[in-house]
Amino acid sequence: MNLFDYLTDPANWQGPGGIWYLLLQHIGYTVAAVAIAAAVGIPLGIVIGHTNRGSFLVIGLSNAARAIPTLGLLVLVVLLLGTGVGPIIGVLAVLALPPILTATAAGIRGADHDAVHAARAVGMSARQIVGKVEWPLALPLVISGLRSATLQVVATATVAAYSSGGGLGRLLITGNATRNYSEMFAGAFLVALLAIVLDVLLGALGWLAGRHAHPASKRSAARQQSALDLAA
Repeated sequence: MNLFDYLTDPANWQGPGGIWYLLLQHIGYTVAAVAIAAAVGIPLGIVIGHTNRGSFLVIGLSNAARAIPTLGLLVLVVLLLGTGVGPIIGVLAVLALPPILTATAAGIRGADHDAVHAARAVGMSARQIVGKVEWPLALPLVISGLRSATLQVVATATVAAYSSGGGLGRLLITGNATRNYSEMFAGAFLVALLAIVLDVLLGALGWLAGRHAHPASKRSAARQQSALDLAA
């Protein structure tokens, strides 16, 4: 048996249950979940990192995320709220939140203290310090958190099929039910390939952010220090 038979059959790529449709569903789950988690985690992480308050929340969420059984949580939410896209994305967003929140808080808190001190000395407001000093320095680490969250969601979204959802996990469920191992292999292969592609893209984005952040932060710190010297 050739494990690539299912992938190489053009008929399996077409229609509402085809590979293209399931792949787009999987990407849709991933993008929506990570976007929701980022919308919550990034602002909260900025506040925690800038004020140095609420670190217990970051630690608690990180530890809880490691302990939560994904399938059990998904089944519980589906039983309470019913099947559909909303509950699935909600569970995935909960799982994506801790790495984004942790990375953002750590990035803001770890911003160059000399640059932050110089910014305060020249009269910058808290909003300006965050936007012009801390955020550019923290951006590579924030992208790293998004990268971790995305990879976790891509892998975890396969369990959506167990709750009458779609995505590439449907190939695993159907293939297992029909003993079609070529279909199961196709699902596992595509999930792994999607994770690799997204990892490379986000890794490149993080590298570019880091490359642009460090020279800019040095120039900004130098200008702020010069202004501080003149003011003195």
